Amino acid sequence: MQLKGKKVLITGASRGIGKAIALKLAEAGGDIAFTYCGTDLEAVHTTEAALRAFGVRVKSFHADASDFQATHKAVEDMVEAFGGLDVLVNNAGITRDNLLLRMSEADWDAVLNVNLKSVFNTVKASIKTFLKQRSGSIINISSVVGISGHAGQANYAASKAGIIGFTKSIALELGSRKIRANVIAPGFIATAMTDQLEPSLQQEWIEKIPLKRTGLPEDVASCALFLASDASSYITGQVIQVDGGLLT
Repeated sequence: MQLKGKKVLITGASRGIGKAIALKLAEAGGDIAFTYCGTDLEAVHTTEAALRAFGVRVKSFHADASDFQATHKAVEDMVEAFGGLDVLVNNAGITRDNLLLRMSEADWDAVLNVNLKSVFNTVKASIKTFLKQRSGSIINISSVVGISGHAGQANYAASKAGIIGFTKSIALELGSRKIRANVIAPGFIATAMTDQLEPSLQQEWIEKIPLKRTGLPEDVASCALFLASDASSYITGQVIQVDGGLLT
């Protein structure tokens, strides 16, 4: 599963799962461009340095993934800088959890815009390049919550379920042009967000997982590498759960 010479764009990759995916794909030889949104430049520079250690080209773009124009500009600049685009990973996402009774319209809109509209934005911006090349791998990060639902996360679950429907649709549209589109649905993954949970709640989740452990960002990254590489050349329109058997 090598990516030498492949040009990769990952949204939201300055930390967490996105960063782990970027590192895994850079280790395999892929040139990495990534977007970030926020003011934590230290995290961005740390990620850039870690990626360059693999001897690949690296470029970051400050862009709000939910902003249609900003996303198109970032993709255009990336294609111009790298000379193409082979792999697109849509990872950017947020949560604004609350029971529906208390959920505000602003919290609904923010989650749907960042998690779901961003996927439309990046794929729409990338599609001409993929079609011209007659190749490409699109990897969209959803969640097991998008399959099972979860109380207090109606907005998040809707956005992640939407990613699955969107991906299956474009896989049908683009397959004849040798462009693949797949979904990774992570389960309970150890990130800064899950670290904030009470230890008792974390243990409660672990007890539900057949493998009896939380997943690691690297577990998701390994799946992303498989889908980015030619090893998965006959796989499209699929949802791969990286959840330790949680929804089995």
